[in-house]
Amino acid sequence: MSIAPKAEQDRNQEATVYLGNLDEKCTDALIWELMLQAGPVSNVFLPKDRISMNHQGFGFCEFLTEEDSEYAVKIMNQIKLYGKPIRVNKASYDKKQLDIGANLFIGNLDLNVDENALYDTFATFGSIAEHPKISRDPTTGQSKGYGFVSYHDFDAADMAIENMNGQFFGGQQITVQYAFKKDGKGERHGSAAERLLAAQAKKHAIIPGGPGSGPGFAYQGQFAGALAQTPAVPAVQTPVPAPPVAPVPPVIPTYAPQVGIPPPPQGVPVYQPTPQAYPPPPPGFPQSQINGYPQYPPPPPGFPVANGVYPQTYDPSQPPVPPPPLRLGFDAPKS
Repeated sequence: MSIAPKAEQDRNQEATVYLGNLDEKCTDALIWELMLQAGPVSNVFLPKDRISMNHQGFGFCEFLTEEDSEYAVKIMNQIKLYGKPIRVNKASYDKKQLDIGANLFIGNLDLNVDENALYDTFATFGSIAEHPKISRDPTTGQSKGYGFVSYHDFDAADMAIENMNGQFFGGQQITVQYAFKKDGKGERHGSAAERLLAAQAKKHAIIPGGPGSGPGFAYQGQFAGALAQTPAVPAVQTPVPAPPVAPVPPVIPTYAPQVGIPPPPQGVPVYQPTPQAYPPPPPGFPQSQINGYPQYPPPPPGFPVANGVYPQTYDPSQPPVPPPPLRLGFDAPKS
């Protein structure tokens, strides 16, 4: 395991991937262990700040073979480390992307603004090709007050110029415009010729963003079965609930009362109930009633009577018969 940086000419650029948007807590050993899931790693290099000795949010990882580096781009891009999705691209691709021309010059920067602050601000307008750079003094590491931001396409760069030029950033009003080309002729990026070349490169999938861009091959390297690609799960369509329907109240039939019904015509039989004549009671049945209660005849001689008292006929003119004395037990009354 060798984490020591190699010289530029000793690296296999075709087998090297670029790592961007790295959290400050990421270390060389952590990146080594992560990239080892895609294939054997030859070297990991995270450029460090000369003063703080902290990495600048990006780095490079070299694999033993080009196939392993392409496989790492396929499975490791946008994986989150410490809550931040990392970018994994071929390092050789990034060099070609610098020639697209969507490079911006950020001037009048506050001295306390660093590369991470530039990335967090300008990444809201589009995908950044490489980590922003701030020109610093090689001895003290102090910012010179200007930096550079490169995008994958001109649409993001135009939007960044439109929204950030003349705005206050870090306490100072910054200038955002296309950077000068490196050929020294005084011409800035963003010309019509560069835009046409970038559109053709995107169309042929030379740069990210075009149709079919990105590695779409079946990996056949040494670690092809180490991380099996998870099959895509079809999206489950959530059924749209039907709008609520108000319940229909039951229809209760109403009948209007019939008022003023005319009498039936003559000759139509009409039901008229007549009182029925009941037969007379048998002989000996009491006929008279007092206060609605019939008068019953006395029982025949020798018929047992309760408590030795014969029923008396009720006469309203006479006082009521006193009740018999209270007795305990069931013995016969004494004479």
